[in-house]
Amino acid sequence: MFRISLNNLIKRQIHGNAEIIEKCKEIINRNPRNLERLRIARKPIGYALDTREITFWHKLEIYATQRNVITEIHHFENGPIIRVSSMEWGIKKQLFSTKDTIAYKFVGRVLAQRCLESGISEIYVNDSIIVGSKVQLLLDTLSECGICLKEPERYKVPKPGILVHPEKPWETV
Repeated sequence: MFRISLNNLIKRQIHGNAEIIEKCKEIINRNPRNLERLRIARKPIGYALDTREITFWHKLEIYATQRNVITEIHHFENGPIIRVSSMEWGIKKQLFSTKDTIAYKFVGRVLAQRCLESGISEIYVNDSIIVGSKVQLLLDTLSECGICLKEPERYKVPKPGILVHPEKPWETV
């Protein structure tokens, strides 16, 4: 019933990436946070007289009100980029209380899922944020779901006299 000609088969062959790269003249990276993923981007260090530390790309903020739990991931330039709250309708309908330990754990799972979907796998957690067992439960849930709670150090080019060179983040071993 079906007739397949030889020309159609040749047109539909899957070619390798090497052929595409040979024909490519220009590559445009449209990901603004690519340098952060490669650990090359500058981490702001702030000023000497500042009281707060600004040595992060993505930072976790937790706000606990009398009725709800709000967590946000802040970018050092753009402010809050991911926000999860126990006030959200989909989360609120699944919980008995929006303030108990189960709410913290559930908000942690949803935050981890949204972070991984947006490409954030490492976040900075300030030590002063860990106040109680509920917050510790949220942090444990984040680490169980695949979020690293410590950002990697910025890659610095080694000086010429050093014999041991650190691994480059953009090369796979």
